[in-house]
Amino acid sequence: MNSNRIHFLLKRLQSASITEIVYRAYCVLNVLRLERYVKRGMSLFSVPPINDQHCQKLKIPDLLLSDMAIAYRENTNNKLLLDINKEQIQNFEDKNKTVFFANIHTGENDPDLRTVWEQSRLQNITYLIASTLSEKNDANDQSIKKIVRNKLSKWINGNPYLLGPHYISSMECGLRVPVFLYCLKYLDQLDSADRKIILDAIYTHGWWISHHLSLYSSIGNHTVCEALGLVFAGVVYRETSTGTAWLAKGIDLLQQELNHQIIVDGGPAEQSINYHRFVLDLYWLSINFLESNGLSDCSVWKPRLLLGEAFIAAFQDENGNLPSIGDSDDGHAIAPKVKPKRGIPAIQDKRCITFSDSGYTVIRTQSGIMYTFDHGPLGMAPLYNHGHADALSVTLSMNGVPMLVDTGTYRYNGVPEWRKYFKGTRSHNTVTIDGQDQAVQETGFIWSHPYTCKLLRNDHENGIFIIEAQHDGYNRFKKRVLHKRLIYVTDSKILIRDKFSGKGPHRYELNYHLHPDCQVSRDGQWFKVAGNKGLVLLRLLDDKQFNMASGEENPPFGWYSPAYNVKIKSQVLSCRQEGTPDEVTFITAICTGEVVADDELKAIAVKL
Repeated sequence: MNSNRIHFLLKRLQSASITEIVYRAYCVLNVLRLERYVKRGMSLFSVPPINDQHCQKLKIPDLLLSDMAIAYRENTNNKLLLDINKEQIQNFEDKNKTVFFANIHTGENDPDLRTVWEQSRLQNITYLIASTLSEKNDANDQSIKKIVRNKLSKWINGNPYLLGPHYISSMECGLRVPVFLYCLKYLDQLDSADRKIILDAIYTHGWWISHHLSLYSSIGNHTVCEALGLVFAGVVYRETSTGTAWLAKGIDLLQQELNHQIIVDGGPAEQSINYHRFVLDLYWLSINFLESNGLSDCSVWKPRLLLGEAFIAAFQDENGNLPSIGDSDDGHAIAPKVKPKRGIPAIQDKRCITFSDSGYTVIRTQSGIMYTFDHGPLGMAPLYNHGHADALSVTLSMNGVPMLVDTGTYRYNGVPEWRKYFKGTRSHNTVTIDGQDQAVQETGFIWSHPYTCKLLRNDHENGIFIIEAQHDGYNRFKKRVLHKRLIYVTDSKILIRDKFSGKGPHRYELNYHLHPDCQVSRDGQWFKVAGNKGLVLLRLLDDKQFNMASGEENPPFGWYSPAYNVKIKSQVLSCRQEGTPDEVTFITAICTGEVVADDELKAIAVKL
């Protein structure tokens, strides 16, 4: 076991209760027992026979496609859902296909495990099924059925149970179970032997999930995926005592996590918008499956889910895009371009919406600006896995075109310096002090010394919005510093004031990360940032100046990740100051369309 793995386990145990330690010890012993069974070729269990007529009567949830879904299918047969090196992935799988899952470790030259797992989620199969069913073309249907059958058979035959990388995460098993059932229903001309192979895959996946649940400090979106898998497997095998137990456990976990994952105002406990969309869709898929088969009344879940949908709707721009706040691995509950039937939330038709509990404010102006302000916590305690140190960060888009951006995630594994950069404070549109993050990165997924944020002011009057918040992430320093940020927004201008209190001296770095597609030019003290649907102008007041940076590698700075496993150079407007907290203030002016005179901007700043 390498030193990074030992460090990760020690940090996890530091926050673990006695009950969790006992549970984790049980899981370790169980894995050791399973390894002995697998190595000796012994059976772990026998798959119980079930009435196949029961399965044929099951109703599977409708799958809804986006407008571009059919066109997207043209390349799906060979398409990689993530930008990955296909040969590298294949070599890694070949090297480990006969290795017991717990003994597989990734090295410096190995691919990111997330990219290895992507194709084995088999969501390209679900996509093919969904797009074909929507066409109602019998000739094409038979062709797609042949492709689906071959893909499914290849995966099952090529991934013996508990061998290879695709059993490391029970979350991945949970996402595959619905695919197996969709295949069982779609491939209506299978003989009994082939049907049994798929039914066995559902049972073996359900068994493994039930013995390897993400609980205690590991609770998160993984747990919801596993609950989904238990629900689907449990329904298929509900005539057996094991299946009944799986179904009950899956429903219990979904009920337990509903109010944990989704904060009371509808926001994400994990402080990740991408994972919020992912979790909500897992719930809707579970609800649709349970209710369509008359197995559970899920009406009590829906109000909370609708709050989550309202939160998502508040962040969508006019093109339906979401800012990449928090971690994102481009995962889908079902498949790209495919979604479950969702509830329709009551949309708040307001120019300014504040989610006080999750800690976000979204402002929309008549000039087409959409502005987000993050004044929320680090993430879900106790490990804060998918949160970024982005307290008081902002994003800005104009007419649906991103301009000031959250830089994204890039990768989870294999590139620790890049992982540290993309989730760190310096890659967000806020202030970094002494080159340190607002919290401490212990591993690629574990934070310590989490900060708290406090909303200080939230005024709306006569078309003017004033929001002020603070965070205490730098109070862990021997010479403490408190950061306050005030946002002043009208239709044509925005002022951002950063003030500090505490002891010093310190080094302060204010950064604004620009979307790579923006064209940037300088006109005196103003920087013109042009997108394809508008222009904004930025400058600092009080004789401070921005410098431009892009694509630096040691340390990383000036990069943007538009998708998982992808990074490209981007430009950053940056300003550094040194001094005691009461000596340093940043005032950023942002104008839309036309420059506002210095005197007017300074007069507003004085009043704030």
